[in-house]
Amino acid sequence: MNNGHNVSALSVLKSADKSNPLLLLFTAVDQAEITSIITSSKSSTCLLDPIPTRLFKETFPLINDPILTMINTSLETGYMPQSFKYAVVKPLLKKPSLDPSILANYRPISNLPFISKILERVVVKQLYCHLQDNSHFEDFQSGFRPHHSTETALVRVSNDLLLASEKGLLSILVLLDLSAAFDTIDHGILLHRLEQDIGIRGSALQWFKSYLSNRYQFVNVNGHSSQCTRVNYGVPQGSVLGPILFTLYMLPLGNIIRKHSINFHCYADDTQLYLSMKPDQNDQIEKLNACIRDIKTWMTINDLLLNPEKTEVIILGPKNLRDALSAQIVSLDGISIAPNSTVRNLGVLFDQIYHLRLTYLSIFSHPQIAPS
Repeated sequence: MNNGHNVSALSVLKSADKSNPLLLLFTAVDQAEITSIITSSKSSTCLLDPIPTRLFKETFPLINDPILTMINTSLETGYMPQSFKYAVVKPLLKKPSLDPSILANYRPISNLPFISKILERVVVKQLYCHLQDNSHFEDFQSGFRPHHSTETALVRVSNDLLLASEKGLLSILVLLDLSAAFDTIDHGILLHRLEQDIGIRGSALQWFKSYLSNRYQFVNVNGHSSQCTRVNYGVPQGSVLGPILFTLYMLPLGNIIRKHSINFHCYADDTQLYLSMKPDQNDQIEKLNACIRDIKTWMTINDLLLNPEKTEVIILGPKNLRDALSAQIVSLDGISIAPNSTVRNLGVLFDQIYHLRLTYLSIFSHPQIAPS
């Protein structure tokens, strides 16, 4: 067992043609790294944890050898222990203002054993190095990446729209919303994406296969638990790996949008499409329609569903021009143009005269998918 390797140099081997770096295996970690990960992790305790996490942290110096052996054995063999693949689902109200008696207003957050999240953090660290070193990230995806946030996504989009307005152009902003995006991910498609697009092979790919297979969950509300059921689709909301796996699942979307020469920026499952044009460029409307049609087709093939009720469209620009355009188009490929003058975009209100009214929601725009 080789401990103490530099993560960025590890396990990334060149294929025969030297053009496609592969991640073939995960590197064993040393005691210092695992100690750092454990001490920096939150002390929240899951119902499945045998002891409180705070107590686990205090006693870790006495039990670090078997814990380190367990984690490194998992990395080397490509096997995720079955006990790590059980989740307690805690329904979380999507917004405090929503009616708690309506089940559709809740989001299922998976609480996982503390040690399983430590193993996930080890994998995420090495996976991130592979993605970063080989430029696998989507340039215009700001979710779950260091130095990328809702703020960077909003600054770029609002800046582009303001510059277009100064040139006297009209802009159409489309805010796409997905229904239960994390819960419908097809594991076969995801593994194919990891293997073919990201270059994960060997025992590293086998580890992800083990991670996704034979997962189980049960719901716990007010001290009462449901029966345990098998999870055949999706990645756990509340896990460490779930968010980054979701962004990799969505990778082809960027190229679909680029094919139509439409501007876009993503944050997790929120996608902003926008197009600026002169008032007489009606062909641009059809270009946007074609883009949305292709997005819908791709989502259908990949078991994702666009939610037309929450997807919003707003026309921005000089009042006389946007009124004239609004009279010409009522919807974009079945998505209605917003009848009001504002839309909410990642916690910010965009209005038709470009006043951005920042509303304080929370530190995270998506607390429901932040690891516990």
